[in-house]
Amino acid sequence: MPLITSAGIGSGLDLESIISASVDAENRPKIEAFATKEESLKVELSSLGEIKSALSKLQDTIEKLADPTNFNKRSASITQPTVGDGDLITATPSSSSTPGNFTVEVLSTAQGSKAVSADSVPPVFTASDNVVTASGGGMTFEAGGKSFDITLEAGATLQDLRNAVNNADTNFGISANIINTGSESKLVFTSNITGAGNDLTITNDTAELDAVSTQAFGGAAGSGGMVIAAADQATDASIIVDGITITNDSNTFTDAVEGMTIVAKRESVDNETARLNVEYDRTGATELIDELIANYNNAVGQIGLQSRIGKPLNSDATLRSLSAQLVNTLSSTVEGAEPFETVFDIGLGVDKEGYLEKTSLVRSLNEAMDDNFDDIGKLFAGDNGVATKIQTLLENYTESDGIIKDREDNLNVQLEDLTDDVVNHQYRMQELEAGLRKKYSGLDVLLAQMQSTQSYLGAQLANLPGFTTKK
Repeated sequence: MPLITSAGIGSGLDLESIISASVDAENRPKIEAFATKEESLKVELSSLGEIKSALSKLQDTIEKLADPTNFNKRSASITQPTVGDGDLITATPSSSSTPGNFTVEVLSTAQGSKAVSADSVPPVFTASDNVVTASGGGMTFEAGGKSFDITLEAGATLQDLRNAVNNADTNFGISANIINTGSESKLVFTSNITGAGNDLTITNDTAELDAVSTQAFGGAAGSGGMVIAAADQATDASIIVDGITITNDSNTFTDAVEGMTIVAKRESVDNETARLNVEYDRTGATELIDELIANYNNAVGQIGLQSRIGKPLNSDATLRSLSAQLVNTLSSTVEGAEPFETVFDIGLGVDKEGYLEKTSLVRSLNEAMDDNFDDIGKLFAGDNGVATKIQTLLENYTESDGIIKDREDNLNVQLEDLTDDVVNHQYRMQELEAGLRKKYSGLDVLLAQMQSTQSYLGAQLANLPGFTTKK
């Protein structure tokens, strides 16, 4: 039996519409069901993603709260004098700094030494391309227990010496320069190693280099052609803190005030002083607690939003459990943070909607900081602190093997299964259409044959004697 690919062409019946309607009646409800389920899974996945994102932000804040160093910080404010030019000092407190007020005067700042070509008549060097060694040689630069060596080639010039020093890989802080006076080229070596007794020493292994050394070959200190004037010697820094004089080999004074680093920037003019005030870092702690309130409330709000009526997570047992655990953990009692036992003791509270807020029902946050600043850190960051407990709770939900990740994985598996179901359904619809075409093709051929037979019989009957047809 020949297959008619366009159903109805033989019989004249609209079999294509019949096949299309039959397939559509079977296909449409399934496709709509697939689309509805896919949308539901994606919305649920998106809702979980929003909650997970909010919990991750809260987790970031909790990690800060769980770090005790964030509650041990000190802040320093400095009232600089107005007589001199620029700041007199800078100061950086540590967690061990004791709050207090101090006056600081800078008697002197530390400096490194400077070696300059000695004056001579005639000048030793008149231009930067003058040769300093005809046969070559080595030089050693030392200051403050540090040293490095350079090697000069035969015929090396003053310029070559400068470049060799400045480009030496082991150079610890010596710079070389050439100053041209018009009639003389002076070599200048400047050391950044400060502190009395740390003057730069330059030695050599050939007398040819005596003119560019502080010590002649085989000679005593100061016998070379480079001179360190009294004003160019390395010196200590000296400051007065609350009437006590402190000397240091650099401008950075560590623990001159216990737990404090003070840097002398310039010398005081007419005994001027800077006033240094050290106090607890209330601003940093307050900002951190404000961040906790904001991100905790954001998480609570997202859980409420995604589980309300009409949402895919409405009445979700996992979210109900998470909400309850957040409140219980936040409200838990902490030992070792006396006089505080819960966050409610430092001026925090939970309103009737479950949101965290500042309150003065027990005491305000400012009062808690005034009375027991360090104990606030123990409340959050102690071994059994609130932050540690919340951190453990959130990890159960947000980590790679957490509850939310398991839910997301399950939803993604369902989406993959749904994709397979759609593919299988499409294959079944193709098979259904092929079967219908096969059936209707046979009917189409049969009807076409019957119509052909009818036409033939009609023509034969019309040719019989006495047979007439109606016009």
